[in-house]
Amino acid sequence: MSAVLMGRAPGGHAASGAASSAHSNPPAAPHPGGRPLPLRVGTRSSPLALWQTRHFLNIISAFCPILRGVKAFEEHPIRTTGDQVQDRRLADIGGKGLFAKEIHEALADGRVDFAVHSLKDLETELPPGIVLACTLRREDARDALILSNGAHPGARPFGAIPERALVGSSSLRRQAQLLHVRPDLRVTLIRGNVQTRLARVAAGEVQASLLALAGMKRLELAHLANQILSTDEMVPAACQGIIGITARANDAELLDLLSGIEDREAAAVSRAERAMLAALDGSCRTPIGGYARLEGGRIRLTGLVARADGSFLLRREVEAGVGDAARMGRELGEELRADSPSDIFG
Repeated sequence: MSAVLMGRAPGGHAASGAASSAHSNPPAAPHPGGRPLPLRVGTRSSPLALWQTRHFLNIISAFCPILRGVKAFEEHPIRTTGDQVQDRRLADIGGKGLFAKEIHEALADGRVDFAVHSLKDLETELPPGIVLACTLRREDARDALILSNGAHPGARPFGAIPERALVGSSSLRRQAQLLHVRPDLRVTLIRGNVQTRLARVAAGEVQASLLALAGMKRLELAHLANQILSTDEMVPAACQGIIGITARANDAELLDLLSGIEDREAAAVSRAERAMLAALDGSCRTPIGGYARLEGGRIRLTGLVARADGSFLLRREVEAGVGDAARMGRELGEELRADSPSDIFG
């Protein structure tokens, strides 16, 4: 008999499970009353993306005891356009949606059943028929400063970086906030996975770089951070540190299962941050930061818009009830857009 997913077992939470090989046999033929296993999960092929996928699969396997002892999942690493083109900024090749385009296509045509993403890389408007099914508990959203020659004395936030140093970054959000405080610095494009960027700093190609602390923690590389920047010193990217799972909108059985592992706090703050992004409607050429957190049952949202050269930076903060997260985010985005020079969004 084929292994099938019959649904979530009532009251069950403890189980063990892990992802299977990306090269295992095709799923079995459908069986009446259930769906075939293994379920196929789409993911980028970087070390961090694979870590995030296996983390998610461990969570869902533990939550659903019926998956215990069966070959429940099959990883499908997908090389996206954003991964393939490393010598240009995302804005020059089509935007951050290029980290998900090929994964969306695999999901839409049935080659995978659901997909795992860094939510900060997922566009706010998904293709028709694809939905954000759930979000997982947020890892540390802060950014980390990496220095080629180790720690240097200096006032926070960026006094540790030598004068007129060359800083490597692919993020205009980080670049704008850095240059706003330290206009003497020079910034050059540096892309690739976490390990690649760390190696380029260690080799002295650049004197400093900035990385998401969440990725460094997940890869057990946080000890290489010379300074961890507070969210006041460097406003994070919207949804930084959150893993998001997408699925087909008509896959009710899988959507029901995924809803059971949703982290409510991550869902609330990501609604606020993604609503702000959607209202700003900025391109990858627009430095935008967004960070929401729960405080006493309410959500406080910080939004930031800037010029890439740091010559303009606007930061606002608002607060609302959890149920108003999306409205608050939308209104803050509209306010930031209205109060910023029009050329920023060109």
